[in-house]
Amino acid sequence: MGSSMTAAQPALVLGGGIAGLVAARELAAAGHAVTVLEATAEWGGCVGSHVVAGLTLDSGAESFATRSTAVADLAAELGLAGSIVAPRPGGAWVQLPEGPRELPKTGVLGIPANPWDPEVRRSLGLLGSFRASWDKYLPARIGASAEVTSVAALVRARMGRRVLERLVAPVVGGVHSADPGLLDVDMVAPGLRAGIREHGSLAAAVAAERSGAGGRSVAKAGSAVAGLENGMHTLVAALLQHLRERGVTLLTGSAARAVKRTSDGWRVTAGDTTYDAGLLVVALPGPAAVGLLQDAVPALAGRSPEKGPDVRLVTLVVDLPELDRRPRGTGVLVAPQTPGIQAKALTHATAKWDWLAAAAGPGTHVLRLSYGRLDGAGPGGETAASATETDADLLAAALRDACTLLEVPVQEQDIVGWDVVRWQGALPFAAVGHKARVAGVRKLCAAEAGLALVGGWVAGNGLAAVVTDTRKEIRSLLT
Repeated sequence: MGSSMTAAQPALVLGGGIAGLVAARELAAAGHAVTVLEATAEWGGCVGSHVVAGLTLDSGAESFATRSTAVADLAAELGLAGSIVAPRPGGAWVQLPEGPRELPKTGVLGIPANPWDPEVRRSLGLLGSFRASWDKYLPARIGASAEVTSVAALVRARMGRRVLERLVAPVVGGVHSADPGLLDVDMVAPGLRAGIREHGSLAAAVAAERSGAGGRSVAKAGSAVAGLENGMHTLVAALLQHLRERGVTLLTGSAARAVKRTSDGWRVTAGDTTYDAGLLVVALPGPAAVGLLQDAVPALAGRSPEKGPDVRLVTLVVDLPELDRRPRGTGVLVAPQTPGIQAKALTHATAKWDWLAAAAGPGTHVLRLSYGRLDGAGPGGETAASATETDADLLAAALRDACTLLEVPVQEQDIVGWDVVRWQGALPFAAVGHKARVAGVRKLCAAEAGLALVGGWVAGNGLAAVVTDTRKEIRSLLT
């Protein structure tokens, strides 16, 4: 913590997503008078909620990775330790061109720790597993020595095309909404290449990371996550309550439109109001953050990161007792080369979370289908569902895809309620070289006293990465 003079400085946070709210909490704990400005009417960013057929559901993130304790620790600090729940251990599936396969035990981004595992062989075939097993005999420098590399380049070099197309591409598409050829492996799987150098192979690096996850052994695909009873959005509600109790000023509908350097800190204009602060935390998506700061920090000009993919989430609540048998476990990830399916993933939410199954009641099921994936094709690189599709178009696509993926007829007359949520550029896009670019942007901002950047675009995708990085950056700001 800084001096008492520093501690008395007012602090301003731009952006009311998880990163902004966690930053505000850290600043308030250090004794600062904190104001948070959020442009929209809602708090929490991608950790939102909506009501469908009388059920309050997550409209964005519905789980968090358990490879770190960051989110569980935060939940416990907010009194939610007893609400942390594991998904039902049914496992997930992958839809391949020749049909569905149970998704193998995996550690990182769908990469198998053991290419000869029976579930892996069922997805790869004998030749695919044989090629993947070469990884054990390749020099550690292959895939690990280049300054930057994509997920696809690393996996292809060490384990071959089948692992990439049948296991990694569906998982990466489902989690990051992008082609693995576009993503910086050091951003989406930090430490993985260092693990290759340490353990000698990609499979060994995956196994080490998986077994090191708090002492847990390899579990079913899809189970290296946890959630909160009644939804991840309860974390946002708890954060907001905590901030209000500590006197933090929370303002919605307040979009920052100008930032200036002053002799003793920062001046931000939002609407007709001006705010002065000694400490400024910018918790906005990358393009907005850089665009807002570049007048005050001219060296940021031209350093804006690429916009993330536009993702559409279709939620269906259906009265369909045939789904009680959970035909595809907790859900299905779709390999990009699979014909006839627009969705990149389907989550069978009532099969995944016991609390939700109990709330929905017997025979009622919640299905979440997501659309939108960057693959480098054409302007903006987006394929599958277009951002201009109407809600009715997306509903029709979701019904078709649910029928195919679940192999159970899901028809319009089965629907009790439905909703479409559009996340425009909300997922951070960690393109190859993104980690180095982010480091450059942060270095420029660190040279400016009292300024910090937080959020998924600098931390990496996922709540665990965002919470860990935000706390680290605010500690650095305060010292």
